[in-house]
Amino acid sequence: MDLIHNLSIGFGVAFTFTNLLYCLLGCILGTLIGVLPGIGPVATIAMLLPATYALPPVSALIMLAGIYYGAQYGGSTTAILVNLPGESSSVVTCIDGYQMARQGRAGPALAAAGLGSFFAGCVGTLILAAFAPPLTELAFKFGPAEYFSLMTLGLIGAVVLASGSLLKAVAMIVLGLLLGIVGTDVNSGVARFSFDIPELTDGIGFVVIAMGVFGYGEIIGNLSQPDDEREVFTHKVKGLWPTKDDFKRMMPAVLRGTALGSALGILPGGGALLASFASYALEKKIKMRPGEVPFGKGNIRGVASPESANNAGAQTSFIP
Repeated sequence: MDLIHNLSIGFGVAFTFTNLLYCLLGCILGTLIGVLPGIGPVATIAMLLPATYALPPVSALIMLAGIYYGAQYGGSTTAILVNLPGESSSVVTCIDGYQMARQGRAGPALAAAGLGSFFAGCVGTLILAAFAPPLTELAFKFGPAEYFSLMTLGLIGAVVLASGSLLKAVAMIVLGLLLGIVGTDVNSGVARFSFDIPELTDGIGFVVIAMGVFGYGEIIGNLSQPDDEREVFTHKVKGLWPTKDDFKRMMPAVLRGTALGSALGILPGGGALLASFASYALEKKIKMRPGEVPFGKGNIRGVASPESANNAGAQTSFIP
């Protein structure tokens, strides 16, 4: 009963015209900036934080929440349309979302990302409100062994995600670990493999690598072709509403992504990034229906599930 009472008080404060207007404004601003490649929710909030200084505390928090969720969703737009992830958790969306855009199905891909994000965000909010105290105790029990297991799970998931040669997948994981070593050691403060370059003391950003692998790789590969063989996509974004068959395929994926993202978001250090990768790996392991598009070729499940997982994970990551 306390939960319902507290929620009613919260809704009474939030559901005023002024606060809803600030929330709408925050969502619009967050989405507009979130679609810029390489700018994630944290950077978006940092840039727009001064805009809330003159607001009352409650309105400022609501507007910041709108900015955060708008930026979280906005990253999927560029991932689908131009193969450039807006932030780290949208990297997996590039795999199938961009292929759908190349086939003229950018509208259903954007709708799948939006509907999945909305549903997962609502579920994550309810979990956050209902189970935050007991789940916080669970998060505090995480120690070195659990963190190591979590990192091992992420590396195994990367192998599962890879298609083709297993040796190449392992080699890319090792290369990623080597790139992750670059930066300042958190315990000793000593710069590792920075080669006296000040910019490398902060490490190599994940989004920078993702943009290089997905976006610039696509651009360079296209420019290397003769003029008459270059692929230029001019499909208009139309038919935003998914078909009935799309709904049949994406709804179970949204539910699975929401459940997995909510669980992984509770773990310290997991959050939206691990949730999106894990959900995509899970979808690849589920048996495909007859006539379904393969993963990596424009499967709508490869868009709906990761987007649902990263939004649910972003919500429940507030718990720890």
